[in-house]
This record gives sequence, structure tokens and C-alpha cells, in this order.
Amino acid sequence: MTVPIAIIGAGIAGLSAAQALQSAGQTVHVFDKGRGSGGRMSSKRSDAGALDLGAQYFTARDRRFVEQVRGWVAAGWAAEWKPQLFNYRDGMLTPSPDEQTRWVGAPRMSAITRGLLEGITVNFGCRITEVFRGVDYWHLQDAEGVSHGPYERVVIAVPAPQATPLLAAAPKLAGIAAGVQMEPTWAVAVGFDSALPTPMDGCFVQDNPLDWVARNRSKPGRDAQPDTWVLHATSNWSKQHIDLAKDTVIERLWGEFAELVGCVVPAPSFSLAHRWLYARPAGNHEWGALADPDQGLYACGDWCLSGRVEGAWLSGQEAARRLLEHLD
Repeated sequence: MTVPIAIIGAGIAGLSAAQALQSAGQTVHVFDKGRGSGGRMSSKRSDAGALDLGAQYFTARDRRFVEQVRGWVAAGWAAEWKPQLFNYRDGMLTPSPDEQTRWVGAPRMSAITRGLLEGITVNFGCRITEVFRGVDYWHLQDAEGVSHGPYERVVIAVPAPQATPLLAAAPKLAGIAAGVQMEPTWAVAVGFDSALPTPMDGCFVQDNPLDWVARNRSKPGRDAQPDTWVLHATSNWSKQHIDLAKDTVIERLWGEFAELVGCVVPAPSFSLAHRWLYARPAGNHEWGALADPDQGLYACGDWCLSGRVEGAWLSGQEAARRLLEHLD
């Protein structure tokens, strides 16, 4: 009997590893505590349509990832976003043209991870709380006390603070994950009945509680939506106001947005807030992925590399490569 490989986390890193392992002829079972795939690349369904509250776009620099993105575009899961970008500093709004190619999932960010799920066994709404070793194989225990297994190997593809307790059987890896600091981000979406009269599609914000704003409908596949905007607070502001009530967060960040956008902003007809506790790693790392091949435990995620979507995908590939290297 072929004993499958377990992957905890259906974000871009976990699904990248799952794809690579499945392509190599392995059987994989994916577990995720959420209701759908994507992690920080997921989209939130709302009264105003699907909103990208997490990753806003991604870039491709590594040759392997460039090739992968081409495949996603060919499959209709991704498209190039060509926004009119601005900078805001000291009360001044200035155009911010650059040569950077930016990609988004189409018609929403989660289209990519949904595509990657094809043909993969996945168990949603299942939060794994423990990874433990039986006589020959690994077993997983979920929050309901249900045991899953046996598994030949386990790949843990969740943010570092969540990976740490799951790596208890490999203290060295758990120690590395425990040392990774992840930064939070408050994200707010506001919608308006009529389009705001501004050419801005996105804005990098300096010296302000806001870090970034984007017009959601300016992205490919979202043009039928009302005029919705996604606002991201800085990590520092988010840390200082981590337990603020959502209504207050909306009020504060909408106020900052109304000040910078350069046109009259009515009260929004729609608003929501989402708190990403582990939005991004505080620094870059060079691990690629973490591995204890003797035990058959692996960890991957954007925190093992650059903190970017590309880093998450490459980390999943690296975890799969190391795992395949050590299979009997």
C-alpha cells in the first residue's frame, strides 16, 4: 500500500508542494483550517463582490516562477494588472510610474489556488493541532480530537508561529520557526455607490497609518463591481491597534484614505475590516524550506524566503524537492 504524504496548509506554499509531489507520483492529503484555499492569497466574498484583502498583487523574478506564472495566465487563473500608481507623502500625491510587471489572480486572487487544488484531496475546516509519530508513520490530530493518518511524511505550510507547535517532534526546526517574527496588518475595504473621481488605482503611502490603497475594480475581471477600495495599515499601526474594534479601525483608516485620495469622498455605502495576524515575516531568510529528512518532517512558507508570493511558491517547491530526495 502507498502511504500518502500530509500537507498542512492550503496556501500558495502548501499547494506548490502538493503539485510538485503529485507530479512526481506521490499521493498527497491537504488539510486547512479555513473554508477555502489561498491563505493570504484568498479573496473575501462580500456584498460588493470578491475582495482581495490579503496579497494585493505579485511579481515574478525567479525564472522558475516566471514560467509558472505564464502557465497560470494560459490557464486563465491570472492576468497582468496595469494600475495607475501614485505615492503619497507629506500631504502630496505624486504619480509613481515604474517598469514593474504586476500580476493578480483573475477574476479574483483565490482563482490561482483554486486552480492548483485540481485533482488534490483536501480537507477544509480542519485545524490540525498536533503532529505525532506512531511506530512507523506520522499521524495528525485535529481540534475536534479526530486522528488522521497514517502518513509517510508531513509538510507544514502555515505561518511560522502556527508551525512552531506542529514541529514539536523536530525541536531544531521548531526552534527556527519560533524565532521568526511575523507582522500583522489591518485590512479595510470600503465601497461607494458611484466611482470616486480619481485616476488613482493604487498608492504607496509614506509616514501615515496607511501603507497601501488599491481600487479593487481596476484589477482584471473585477470591473463589474461597485467602486471598492482596499486599504492596508502599516505593520506598526496594526501592532499598536491590534485589538481595536473593527468599526473603529474602519473609521480611522477611511479617514486617512479620504484625506489622501485628492477628491471629495462620501461616507462609504459598504465597509468591512479583516485582521491578518501573520501578514508577513519581519525579515527575509535564505532557508528555502526547513527539513528533518530522517524524521520526514518539512516546513515551508513565505517566511522561509522573501515574504512574497513568489517566495511562498518557491519554498513549497523546495520542500517537495528535499522530501523526494529522501524517499526510500
